[in-house]
Amino acid sequence: MTTGSRILIFSGGNLGPWALQQFAAGDFILGVDRGAYYLIQNGIVPDLAMGDFDSVTQSQLDRIQDQSKSYISCDPIMKNETDTEMAFNWAIQQKPKEIILLGVLGDRFDHSLANIHLLAKGLEAGVPCRIVGEKNEMILINDSVQVQQDAFPQVSLLPLTMQVTGINLTGFQYPLENATLVMGHSLGISNVLLEDRGKIEVATGMLLIIKSKD
Repeated sequence: MTTGSRILIFSGGNLGPWALQQFAAGDFILGVDRGAYYLIQNGIVPDLAMGDFDSVTQSQLDRIQDQSKSYISCDPIMKNETDTEMAFNWAIQQKPKEIILLGVLGDRFDHSLANIHLLAKGLEAGVPCRIVGEKNEMILINDSVQVQQDAFPQVSLLPLTMQVTGINLTGFQYPLENATLVMGHSLGISNVLLEDRGKIEVATGMLLIIKSKD
């Protein structure tokens, strides 16, 4: 892969046509387990397929092996990471411009929550990361970020540490100034932008920003 390019990780959770609209020139495409098969089904050649592949049939696995540029498999039992975490760790080591996680939300809430926690690992490594779903987009910050009007009109803020302090919001319907959010408090749910762009700042803690649409 080219240094500084984006890495798109396609996992085996909820995927659809919306996910195929995320590509940009130069992206490195990493298919994880059934996510790799989803790409191949839709005519996309993964640059790398990775996982234990316990959620695909043998014939599907044969296609993944034949039609991916590179392939890494692991034992489905003797491992300490989910397939998605394994792929994410690999991606972090490549020092990309950005990591975008797709198909990491689904019916298994334990997996979905574990995948959201991966954003903290990206934050620690200094690699911008996003989770993109059909109706949600998530990032994690510990300083400041600008957000803009797009297909996800609602903006919710949730602490991923016990508390987040010094929160300032500008350009929102419900502004905050030097506010504190603690776990179990819904103060940050369902805000909306009043302008094309808004700014979110925090002093301490990790703040999960979830942009959503109904």
